[in-house]
Amino acid sequence: MQDTTAPLQIVTPEAAAPELFTDASAAVDRLCALYDEAVGFLHDRFLEAMAKGHPGVRIRAYYPEIRVTTTTYGKVDSRLSFGHVPSPGTFATSVTRPDLFRYYLRQQIGLLLENHQVPVQIGLSSVPMPVHFAVANYPDLTVPQDGAGDFVLRDVFDVPDLNVTNDDIVNGLAVPAEDGAQPLAPFTAQRVDYSLARLAHYTATDPMHFQNHVLFTNYQFYVSEFEAYARAQLADPDSGYTSFVSTGNAEIDTPDGDLPISLKMPQMPTYHLKRADGSGITLVNIGVGPSNAKTATDHIAVLRPHAWLMVGHCAGLRNSQSLGDFVLAHAYLREDKVLDDDLPLWVPVPALAEIQVALEDAVAKETKLDGFDLKRIMRTGTVASVDNRNWELREQSGPVRRLSQSRAVALDMESATIAANGFRFRVPYGTLLCVSDKPLHGELKLPGMASDFYKTQVARHLMIGIHAMETLRGMPLERLHSRKLRSFEETAFL
Repeated sequence: MQDTTAPLQIVTPEAAAPELFTDASAAVDRLCALYDEAVGFLHDRFLEAMAKGHPGVRIRAYYPEIRVTTTTYGKVDSRLSFGHVPSPGTFATSVTRPDLFRYYLRQQIGLLLENHQVPVQIGLSSVPMPVHFAVANYPDLTVPQDGAGDFVLRDVFDVPDLNVTNDDIVNGLAVPAEDGAQPLAPFTAQRVDYSLARLAHYTATDPMHFQNHVLFTNYQFYVSEFEAYARAQLADPDSGYTSFVSTGNAEIDTPDGDLPISLKMPQMPTYHLKRADGSGITLVNIGVGPSNAKTATDHIAVLRPHAWLMVGHCAGLRNSQSLGDFVLAHAYLREDKVLDDDLPLWVPVPALAEIQVALEDAVAKETKLDGFDLKRIMRTGTVASVDNRNWELREQSGPVRRLSQSRAVALDMESATIAANGFRFRVPYGTLLCVSDKPLHGELKLPGMASDFYKTQVARHLMIGIHAMETLRGMPLERLHSRKLRSFEETAFL
């Protein structure tokens, strides 16, 4: 019988000494080796415990980490918003799934080496790896729920700890670690693992398929158009796109490939038009509401996308607008409420010039209008986002007065959330909406009107979003990742 009065001996893999690296690729290779060793150790001990019962010891493995120490401020290009630490000191971050983040890690470590001329140290962190996240690397294995096994899982293995799985770094609340090290990256390993698991659950696609350019929409109608575009691109050998992934990780690499019909759609159906270097386009149907918008962006943020854009439908608020007109958001009236605790309402969410220009140019390209003529079908202004889909049924004087005072030109339920979380997570963001109804002026979204609208407008709207992403893909990262998104003392990693 297991003695519960004495602390259990902790069994870990043989400790690996930290190593210094001046080559980013070699540093990432070492991260992969340490991570694989930890995962393999937990996997083998987990299988053994499930077969034989309580092992009589505590099983533990640690995430690898990146650590860098500088003694001077150095001469860093002041135009760069990332790639350097803000002051002398020691900076560190725990790392998970270095295989998935290989390109990102190589890039970020390379910038540190270049900008500070000091080696990076790769070793083990002091952060235990939860067995749930280690086992997630093996599709044929699942961790039994508490009580289903012959022993209490947390008595033997480390489990996810919400006390250290938080957004303190991106929210500006982080404090130095016990050893004095300051954050090197915006997310810790456990926070990343948590979101990777949530992404697979909500989108029914593996995080490995996500691309660096993410389109959000609030209607499933965009999906069939996206698939049609993807098939056309796969038919063009010069497009640069390599495959298309649908829900359930169904993947095709030819234009006539078969995709199974999903009988049970996930909460946020997601589709990926992939390129070999990850610079393709991901489309996420977040559905309706700010809660879904926050959930999706909370988790996609750990993948460090280069941009995300909202291309959804909205209510037009001006009598001069027509159904099918576009709205390019340059400000947001935040009444969605879901981010008030993380990003106070007094924090401005600025428009980003690079995103705005890319979207406006894309509208011009798709509509064949430019200059003053573009104003016939597109308004630039404030977008209001609310948490009540039936806002127009409420007493009108208060809400309408606020909308008028804010100079809002459109209203939806997701755009401000996506923009605000982009600001919070330092992910470049933008919004281009399409007017689908005008409730203040008697033009409601009724079934017949909606059908005609969707037939004529969805394809054009989606193509505008795709054109904008193609423009952003060709933009240098140091230009796209605006300093507007960075605070006084930022993590070196994007």
